[in-house]
Amino acid sequence: MRKCSICGKGSKIVGHRILLRGHYNPTSKSRKYPNLQWAKVDGVRKFICVQCLKTLHKAPHKKK
Repeated sequence: MRKCSICGKGSKIVGHRILLRGHYNPTSKSRKYPNLQWAKVDGVRKFICVQCLKTLHKAPHKKK
């Protein structure tokens, strides 16, 4: 299974409900995957999610 190698985020099963004449119609469930990309972290290629990639490239804040 595909997982982020930093935070461990993996796939999850989700479903949506359709409202029809005051009652919810159950629908089939589908599997949603995180947005995983190859990136170099500490000189090693890893499969990480985009949210982790964004935080890696943020500049650290300087204290005043």
